[in-house]
Amino acid sequence: MKVLPEIYPTDFEPPPANELILPQGLIGFGEYQRAELLYQSDHLPFLWMRLFGPETLHFVVIEPGGIIPGYEPEIFDEDALQLDLRDPAEAMILNIVTLQRQQPVEATVNLIGPLVVNRRTRVGRQLVISNYSRFSAHHPLVEHAQAPVAAARR
Repeated sequence: MKVLPEIYPTDFEPPPANELILPQGLIGFGEYQRAELLYQSDHLPFLWMRLFGPETLHFVVIEPGGIIPGYEPEIFDEDALQLDLRDPAEAMILNIVTLQRQQPVEATVNLIGPLVVNRRTRVGRQLVISNYSRFSAHHPLVEHAQAPVAAARR
């Protein structure tokens, strides 16, 4: 995996099946109601989410399964109903990643406000999960081992 890809997300074309409909947009980006997921196999598990609106925006996202231990987001029944989720397996969870260009190991992921997409209908919404108090909006992707204070003073 390349940590700082030198490729711009427009350098590859997605198949049409990667289109997402976001009727309410993302939080703070309500006018962006259509998106595409883009990926390159050597960049996985990171995906690009290209948003279409007044201009084109790009976000880095991940599917947290197998990456974030213990992350089990719960959504409100009303949100599941609005997304027409009939089974938990229909829900695709995408979490937005914040990368620091100069310090990529400081990347964080928003676990409180994932984008939840119905895999069957391709309609999604960014939601605040019901068990938000268990998680962080700035969860580090890489856990740092802390050196003991005594060892640091030597």
